[in-house]
Amino acid sequence: MDMISLAREIGKELQKDERYLNMQTAKKNSDEDTGLQNLIGEFNLKRMAINHEAQSESPDSEKIQALNQELRGVYTQIMQNANMIAYNQAKDELDALLKRVSAIIGQSADGEDPETTDLEESSCGGDCSACGGCH
Repeated sequence: MDMISLAREIGKELQKDERYLNMQTAKKNSDEDTGLQNLIGEFNLKRMAINHEAQSESPDSEKIQALNQELRGVYTQIMQNANMIAYNQAKDELDALLKRVSAIIGQSADGEDPETTDLEESSCGGDCSACGGCH
């Protein structure tokens, strides 16, 4: 079996995985949540209004500040929505799987043993001064 065929097999298996299926369900639920979609639309309109005001000939800083406050309020509502919470959790789990698969392939390409190589978790604390390097 050639490499492309193997990649297609991985794709097929991925689409059977519980994390993929959970992501598809969460996406569908979020897409069908009219309240959530209305909030996302409102968020985008407020963001456009901020950009429009900021690019005007004489931007009104008080208006921009008020719009930013409104934008943050809408964002908070979006992020507290049960379907958005489920979507983000499902996305994080699927992303972690994809990152692990990619790490195994990448490390194998670097000469590591494909049977034993795996994603090495970094314990980055954000202070690069004592860093041994990111993985």
